Amino acid sequence: MSGSTASPARPRARRGRAALASTLAFTAAAVGLWTGLGGSSSAASAVPTPDHVVVVVMENHAYSQVIGSSSAPYINSLKTGGANLTQSYGITHPSQPNYYALFSGSTQGVTDDSCVTPGFSSAANLASEAIAAGRTWASYNESLPSQGSTTCSSGNYAQKHDPWFGFKNVPTSTAKTFAQFPTDYSTLPQISFVTPNLCSDMHDCSVSTGDTWLKNNLGGYATWAKTHNSLLVVTFDEDNRLSGNRIPTVLYGQPVTAGSSSSATYNHYDLLRTLEDTQGLSTHAGNAASATDITGIWAS
Repeated sequence: MSGSTASPARPRARRGRAALASTLAFTAAAVGLWTGLGGSSSAASAVPTPDHVVVVVMENHAYSQVIGSSSAPYINSLKTGGANLTQSYGITHPSQPNYYALFSGSTQGVTDDSCVTPGFSSAANLASEAIAAGRTWASYNESLPSQGSTTCSSGNYAQKHDPWFGFKNVPTSTAKTFAQFPTDYSTLPQISFVTPNLCSDMHDCSVSTGDTWLKNNLGGYATWAKTHNSLLVVTFDEDNRLSGNRIPTVLYGQPVTAGSSSSATYNHYDLLRTLEDTQGLSTHAGNAASATDITGIWAS
């Protein structure tokens, strides 16, 4: 009797073990598919996907000259209502190589502020990656003489702060004047840069002048971004050469936890990677490939 009762139990046990093995195999396969998206996508899962991102680059001021300064009430209001990176750094000096680093993950061999030959590089960059992925891109350049103009300088305009002109894979037509910045913010590209002129960006004029320019020209967008799943990033190219290249970087908008801050160390390459990941891009330009996403500031 014991043999006859044990006999049917074994097939049931085998069937149970087979079912368990099948379940485990399916689970492992599912996990494999999920993790198979790669390290960049896993990291990107911690980054939001805003409908619009606007990045503004200001000039030549250290963290301590802006954050907490009575001369920059608007930037500090963005910090209070958004997120503050307390250990954000430029890559080098002078200005122009930092712009190339932020835009393409490399200084592209640029070492000074001399006017570059338009389209001298075919390297990957934020705009070329976004365009290839079917995303929309534009830059808005204050005092640019006309849309797509590759002139080196004109009044308070300086090409050295517009790295997109250095790349043959970025259509010059996507470089617009700041007068073309839309008043209907829903028509903005999914990712864009704003370059104030040499006075408005604090290069030739005061911190107060630049702060007021930001409030008057991008305050409307910032307010709108707070309720329209959009993001404003205000950063600087480099410091005043006296603070180890520590710069202000503030993020503001609905995807950001108000009043948050991060003391993690980030630089232009990390910001570029984060911008790429907000666009869901599968590639990362230059040193952004080994950089770190900005985390710890995003709203759930």
